[in-house]
Amino acid sequence: MLNTGDEAPDFSLPGIDATGSERVYSLNDYKDRSVILYFYPKDDTPGCTEEALDLTVASAQLGTVAIIGISPDSVDSHRKFIAKHDLDLLLLSDTEKKTAALYGALGKKKDGAMGIIRSTFLIDPSGKILKAWYNVKVAGHVEELIKSL
Repeated sequence: MLNTGDEAPDFSLPGIDATGSERVYSLNDYKDRSVILYFYPKDDTPGCTEEALDLTVASAQLGTVAIIGISPDSVDSHRKFIAKHDLDLLLLSDTEKKTAALYGALGKKKDGAMGIIRSTFLIDPSGKILKAWYNVKVAGHVEELIKSL
C-alpha cells in the first residue's frame, strides 16, 4: 500500500479520453499538475458508473486537476463506457493488473478472489502521494476528494 509522501509509481498504459484520443499514457505526462488517479473493478457496473459520473460532474470544480481512471477492461470497453455515459475522464486499460499491483489496488475481494480494490490517489504536481484511499465507498467519496484538494 502507498502512503502520504510516497513517490507515485509511473506507468505506461493504453487508454482513451473523452474526445476519443487513443494512445499510451504515462503519469509523467501530467508533471506539474495534480492528479486524481482511481482504480475501479469494471466498466459499466453500478458502483463504477456512479463513481465515473460523480467524477465527471466534479471535473468542472477541479479545474486543471487531471482525473485518470484505471481498470482491467480493454480500451474498446472504455470507449463504449465513455460514450454511453458521456464521461469526461481519461480511462486506462491495465489488463494485466500490474499497475494496480504497484499501487496496492490489487488484492483479495470479499469472495476470496483476487481483483481490483476500489482505490483513489491524490498525487501532487511533483509526483508525490498527498493522500491514498483504499476500499473506497462511492457515496460521498468525490466530496471528500474535493475537500482534500
